[in-house]
Amino acid sequence: MSPTEPPFLCVSIHDVAPATWDGCERLARAIRDVADIPLTWLVVPRYHDHAVRSSAMEARLTELLARGHELALHGYTHLDPEPVRGSLGKRFWRSVYTTREGEFSALAEEEARRRIRLGLDWFAARGWPVSGFVPPAWLLGEGAWRALRSFAFDYTTTFTRFHLLREGGSVFAPSMVYTARNRAGRVFSPLAVDALAPLLARAPLMRLSLHPPDARHPRLLLHAQRTIERLLAHRSAVTKTACARALAGSLTSAGAAKNPGRSTGS
Repeated sequence: MSPTEPPFLCVSIHDVAPATWDGCERLARAIRDVADIPLTWLVVPRYHDHAVRSSAMEARLTELLARGHELALHGYTHLDPEPVRGSLGKRFWRSVYTTREGEFSALAEEEARRRIRLGLDWFAARGWPVSGFVPPAWLLGEGAWRALRSFAFDYTTTFTRFHLLREGGSVFAPSMVYTARNRAGRVFSPLAVDALAPLLARAPLMRLSLHPPDARHPRLLLHAQRTIERLLAHRSAVTKTACARALAGSLTSAGAAKNPGRSTGS
């Protein structure tokens, strides 16, 4: 990033699939009411292992691509199929934090590679380019990391970092995210976003991650709108691919770290 280039804001809509499409569209409309910015849509080819196809959704995503938005591969089924073992920390991340949706948190390398290939084939069948892979719940186990490096993705993201896969580095960029599934989360997650935002005020990248259940709660939508509006006063909204390409030449500057992590929760 050049000294004259403004810092970035990446806004993403997660869990894009026919079953969640209504919520995704409501999120996008709420964002457009504030600003017509490019978004990164995280698409799940076989969401919750259902092979449902929506021609209307696919046509709309094709249209959005033509308008400068981005589609990223967001796992394959968005379900964690492996038995939960290991430390209390690992059990928490896989069973409580993500409610068994961290698909790539414990897969063996070959199975992770197979699922990524199936996802890429699914994108190719629709004529959609893809340069980013975002694991469900931002969880990547050892095998998934090894599998991911065998593909030509530009980036992946974990909860706290934006990983530049071609360059072998990462930028500290914790995701601002809401917890809509319970009342406590709906009360406290906006407070967490408000607390995190000023701490990242001088960071090269800030991320806001929205999920379809957020759309069912007007207070969360309003908070997201106000957050985006506030951040756009000082940041340029870009897709994750555009951000990856802009950051690629600045790995040695402050905030970059060599060696993409292998942590399942960071």
